[in-house]
Amino acid sequence: MEDIQGKTFDVVIVGSGPAGLTAAIYAARADLNPIVFEGPEPGGQLTQTTEVDNYPGYPEGVMGPKMMEDFRQQATRFGADCRYGYVTNIEFDERPYKLTVDEETDIYAKAIIIATGASAKWLNIPSEKRLRGKGVSACATCDGAFFREQHVVIVGGGDTAMEEALFLTKFASKVSVIHRREELRASKAMQNRAFNNDKIEFVWNSELEEVLGDQVVDGVKIKNNESGEVSTLDDVTGVFIAIGHKPNTDLFKDVLTMDDVGYIQTKGQSTETDLPGIFASGDAMDPIYRQAVTAAGTGCRAALDAERFLADELDSEVAIAQKHWK
Repeated sequence: MEDIQGKTFDVVIVGSGPAGLTAAIYAARADLNPIVFEGPEPGGQLTQTTEVDNYPGYPEGVMGPKMMEDFRQQATRFGADCRYGYVTNIEFDERPYKLTVDEETDIYAKAIIIATGASAKWLNIPSEKRLRGKGVSACATCDGAFFREQHVVIVGGGDTAMEEALFLTKFASKVSVIHRREELRASKAMQNRAFNNDKIEFVWNSELEEVLGDQVVDGVKIKNNESGEVSTLDDVTGVFIAIGHKPNTDLFKDVLTMDDVGYIQTKGQSTETDLPGIFASGDAMDPIYRQAVTAAGTGCRAALDAERFLADELDSEVAIAQKHWK
């Protein structure tokens, strides 16, 4: 693989999920010769997903890892340099921006597209990890349709948990919401919608103790925080964790404007950030939708924004040079 130490790139893409690889496709087709650093999870969250049924162009569905490999192959076909690497530092004080990869390789970028994504928060119990993608999910919108006429549980008590619980009632025969407190954190409007849905029941002051099953989920153990009693729901086939997401944006903390959670704020309808030539895409800037198709859309926008930015900059340099030589 080519040594890139000290090299300057038109576009550096940080992250390799749907947003990053879509940005790579568009940037490569615009002859911007992008380099993509795939980060600690090449392919993003979809590599931890089994069947994806809601992405256009795959009428029979597709396995998450296969879809991301298709994205990668399409990007490299047009000349994008996709390589394993973790951007560990960026110097933001002057352009081109200096990036350090894997704490040892320094490169420079005229434009940077942030596509670092967000990570679902998990309970970190062994059975949850073992059955992830086999009935345990962090995305009801992605996986809810696989549980038609089945009993599922959802863990959480905020707006996202209620929204996902309500979504699951379109498919599941019953949705049990497990919440560690005796009242929800969700807004009153969301609470009322959930309380008024006959398919939703609440398990208060409780925590998910264990997900049961060998190859697939076939039950859960729940512990009551007050009594210590452990009970079993042996007809549950799906477990949805809805305790929040953390955007992977620590690298840009105190440099770019973010909301309270850490999602990068962009300007208007664009993907522009506070700094010239730095653009944000995907789940790193989207706290609402968090879907592969919406992430890909913002990756496209970021690449187009970067292309226009670099073209405008080149036009300015040419105009200055022409003025100088007159």
